[in-house]
Amino acid sequence: MRNRSLVFVPALLILTSCAKEKEKETEQVFPVQVARAEKGSIQRVVSADAVIFPKTQSAIMPKISAPVRSFKVNRGDHVSAGQVVAELENKDLQAAKADSQGALQQAEAQYSTVAGATVPEEVTKAQQDVQAAKEAVDAAKKVFDSRQELLRQGAIARKLVDDANVAYVQAQSQYNVAQQHLKAVTNVSREQEIKNAQGQLDSAKSKYQGAEAQLSYSEIRSPIAGIVADRPLYAGEMASAGNPLMVIVDISTVVARANVPVAQAASLKVGGDATITQTDTGIELPGKITVVSPAVDPATTTVQVWVEAKNPGERLRAGVPVKIVAIAQTIQDTIVVPLAALLQNAEGESVVMVVGPDMVAHERKVEVGVKQGEKAQIASGLKEGEQVVTVGAVGLDEGKKVRIDTGKGDQDKDEKKDDKDEK
Repeated sequence: MRNRSLVFVPALLILTSCAKEKEKETEQVFPVQVARAEKGSIQRVVSADAVIFPKTQSAIMPKISAPVRSFKVNRGDHVSAGQVVAELENKDLQAAKADSQGALQQAEAQYSTVAGATVPEEVTKAQQDVQAAKEAVDAAKKVFDSRQELLRQGAIARKLVDDANVAYVQAQSQYNVAQQHLKAVTNVSREQEIKNAQGQLDSAKSKYQGAEAQLSYSEIRSPIAGIVADRPLYAGEMASAGNPLMVIVDISTVVARANVPVAQAASLKVGGDATITQTDTGIELPGKITVVSPAVDPATTTVQVWVEAKNPGERLRAGVPVKIVAIAQTIQDTIVVPLAALLQNAEGESVVMVVGPDMVAHERKVEVGVKQGEKAQIASGLKEGEQVVTVGAVGLDEGKKVRIDTGKGDQDKDEKKDDKDEK
């Protein structure tokens, strides 16, 4: 009996040792899934919530105050640039235009009369004086010439020649004075009359043009093409100068305005590609960045960014919330790994678990760059081709043995188990 016990104890010890060794071996091997660090490209993407605004809109304000006679369009109607959208009461303006037109016609007739009139009496008298002075000069010159000839013949005395010369000079002087007087009378009198008639004509024209403009203000036209977004008044109500009669918006092109954090906005450039997306409907419009505000909003400490996009079919309405996604930068030829491979150690540093050829996991501190979707850039700490753990890294300690699980084996086991259960 004693010998049997001695044989049993070593056998028991051997079995226990084997079990512990098997258990130890099982605890040291961890199934993981891995991915290789590859060189590729990654984009720095900025996304933010935004609100849609029309690229162009116009609040139509009448220049005169008058009751609305009729509206030509309703809210939601499409209008073209220059189209008549409303008419105001204008009977008083029509009467004012007719009155101004009559005054203009009268001024035109007066101007024509003055411009084509005969020479006034004062000018006529001055012309007669010039003619008489000219005749006196001619007569005095003849007397002077005749006496000079007689003096050469010795027929008259020298004094008579001198007297004739004096008379000739006086006649010439009077003739010059008469010419100057005629010129002054003609220029001053005639010019003043024409200027006066021209001034009255210009004044009448201005008043007529003003009355015509006032009448045209009663016909309200749309300055842009678009949709009637608002029309607060009804026909018969008073339209006031300076208050909107209706609002026209053009949403064939829309602008999404977003408030972006300063750090993200720093990488955005005007002209960069962006996308406007309405999450609820799945509508997605490609566009361009048109504005990156140079100032920071002190209330939100953000920068306003505008993305402009064509809106075919006017699917996006003004005021709807959307999301903008802008590509700020594309980084080429850099190390990229799945985002699932990134962990944080106790110090808050970014790390990955690297699996070498020995199938042992090693913790590696890395510097993370840009993140895009399900992948991330590794700026330093990894080399191309190294394997990083993407599934099973949480709780995996440094130096632990691992086995690579592709995920297919477990799927096959589950399918076989289901088949067995069915049988």
